[in-house]
Amino acid sequence: MSNRLTLRDRLCLMHKFLPHATLIGLASMLAACNTSGVYDDVPTNSSAGSSTNIASLTAVIDANPNDASAYSTRGIAYGQAGKLDKAVEDFNKALQLNPQSYQTYANRGLVYRRMGQNEQAVADYTRAINIKPDYDVAYVGRGNIYRQQGNYNAALADFNSVITRDSSDARAFYNRGLIYQAQNQHQRAIEDFATAIGLNPKASAPYIARGISYIAVNDPNAAFSDLSMAVNLDRDSAIAWANRGLAQEMLNNPKDARRSFTRAITLDNSNTIAREGLRRVGNG
Repeated sequence: MSNRLTLRDRLCLMHKFLPHATLIGLASMLAACNTSGVYDDVPTNSSAGSSTNIASLTAVIDANPNDASAYSTRGIAYGQAGKLDKAVEDFNKALQLNPQSYQTYANRGLVYRRMGQNEQAVADYTRAINIKPDYDVAYVGRGNIYRQQGNYNAALADFNSVITRDSSDARAFYNRGLIYQAQNQHQRAIEDFATAIGLNPKASAPYIARGISYIAVNDPNAAFSDLSMAVNLDRDSAIAWANRGLAQEMLNNPKDARRSFTRAITLDNSNTIAREGLRRVGNG
C-alpha cells in the first residue's frame, strides 16, 4: 500500500473537521476506509498443505483415481495452504470426473477470486448456482466480487436472494451492509451489521464496519464501543486500531487516540489513517 494520500484517503481523514451534513455526503468515500479482506471464505492454513497431509490425500487419490471427491478434498487443502495453482488443477480434475459438483465449482471460484481472476470466479459461481439455485455460498461469493467491483445492483440481488431464503449466513448481511454504507445509507448498514454480529458475534469485521458507520453519523461513543470490541477480537487489525483512534479523537481523548494510532502504525506502517491521526494529535 502506497504512503501517498489519495483524495479518498484525505476524505477519510478529514471527518473530524467537516460539518455533519458534509460528512454524511462523503460517506461513500469513508466506507472505502474499511478492509476488503473481510470474511475470507477459506483462510490460509499452511499446515493443511504440509507434506504429510498432502501425501495422505495423494494416497487416497492413488487408490481411487476416479474419485472426484478425493481430488476436490486435496484441492481444498492446497487452497488453504495458499498453493492456488495446484488447487485449480485438482478442481479441474474433479470437475472432469463429476461436472455436476456445484461445491467444486464454488471452491474453484474462490481460488480464482484469490488469484485475482474475477471473471473466471464469477463464471464458476454462476455454474454452481445453475446446478443448485439455492446454493447460498455461491451467491455470497459472486455477490462479494460484484460489490468489490462497484456493481452494487448485481451484488444486492445476490445478497438479497440469500437473505430472502431466511439464511443464517452472516456474510450476506455483512456484505449488504457494506453496500448500504458505500451508498450513504448508514442506518440500514448499521442494521445489517447488527444482524451479522448477532449471527456471528466472534467475528471482528462487522464491528469494524459498524464502527465506521457510527463515525459517519457522528456517534463516536457507539463507534468506540464497536471498535474496542473489534480489537479485543483481533488484536492485530490495524484497520480497527486506526478507526478506534478516530473515535477517541472525536471524543476529545487525544492521549488514548495517540495510543490507538501508534498501535495501528506498529501493525501496518503504511496505514494512512493512523499516520494522519498522529500528525493531528501529536506523537507525545
